[in-house]
Amino acid sequence: MLNFEYHTPTKVVFGKDTESKAGSLIKEQGCRKVLVHYGSGSVIRSGLLDRVYASLDAEGIPYASLGGVVPNPRLTKVREGIALCQREGVDFILAVGGGSVIDSSKAIGYGVANEGDVWDFYARKRTASACLPIGAILTIAAAGSEMSNSSVITNEDGLKKRGYKSEYCRCRFAILNPELTYTLPDYQTQSGCVDVLMHTMERYFNQSTNMEMTDGISETLLRTVMKNSLILKKDPQNYDARAEVMWASSLSHNGLTGCGTDGGDWASHQLEHELGGMFDVAHGAGLAAIWGTWARYVCKDRLDRFAKFAENVLLIPHSEDLEQMALLGIQAMEDYFRSIGMPTSLHKLGIAPSEEQILELADKCSFGNTRTIGKVRELNREHIADIYRLARGI
Repeated sequence: MLNFEYHTPTKVVFGKDTESKAGSLIKEQGCRKVLVHYGSGSVIRSGLLDRVYASLDAEGIPYASLGGVVPNPRLTKVREGIALCQREGVDFILAVGGGSVIDSSKAIGYGVANEGDVWDFYARKRTASACLPIGAILTIAAAGSEMSNSSVITNEDGLKKRGYKSEYCRCRFAILNPELTYTLPDYQTQSGCVDVLMHTMERYFNQSTNMEMTDGISETLLRTVMKNSLILKKDPQNYDARAEVMWASSLSHNGLTGCGTDGGDWASHQLEHELGGMFDVAHGAGLAAIWGTWARYVCKDRLDRFAKFAENVLLIPHSEDLEQMALLGIQAMEDYFRSIGMPTSLHKLGIAPSEEQILELADKCSFGNTRTIGKVRELNREHIADIYRLARGI
């Protein structure tokens, strides 16, 4: 077990009708004016946005609004939000939506609180020294951005999808009402469940000694999400299943499932980020499409870990043949992905990258062959290209 620090400053308000508390929670922050940041029509059609405005009005809190955030949130929208906040004197951002909206809000917060181009932080040219305070009303269980220290933005110039982490961007509060996810299409729900799973799986697969307590929390979280995603496949308005997945989303990406480890592998996320940047695919679906190929490519470098995952999460019978257990576990995970309608290859994802595109993806993922990715096995540009090729499928 390695030394670790665990910091989770976000206040969580969980349960039915909790969005009505938005105004009072923001009032506690002592702000002067709020930016209400959201996505597209669903928050309007459902009446959620009107309820949020009513809550702010009841507390006498002035606000400006900016909608139009899309999946794989765009830098142009971030820059639009920065200009709006500066013009309106905004000093607090309320994200009403899923991970894309929260990530966009964090980027806007960085851009307002720091001089210069906000993309510099995501391009790793500078380090942020502050961020506007942010609150979130979650409408999809997936990214875990409501409790994480990270955000991911896509720059349309070059189709680069990049992440940035700092403690400054952690939400002051997160309102989690599972009812707000009832209207999600099944594909979006299941894609979100994969994202939740992967945030813990990325931490679980590592090259460090591991902590029994952390492993137990991780394995329980994974089994719980898998069980409840199957329930939601048949009964999308099952409140308890929605609640289990929503809470797992927050716990999966707030650092809890990585305590005592080397931080985890994260190669699957890095591989998917480039797919998302180039092809604009749903993040969770992209992760499902690439994970099995990555796992088979690297599993021999940590057979004990893959065998434990197979036995404790996927209930594969114990065997002294760790390689067989590892491969059976990978196959079982892919079978699960298929059972919830998620792709297990790039072909099934609906994309067919050419050899030229694969080389471009690998070059971007390796930052022009200046970095490697992964912990289970360190992957260079050539390894990355191999995985993309193998993941194409038929």
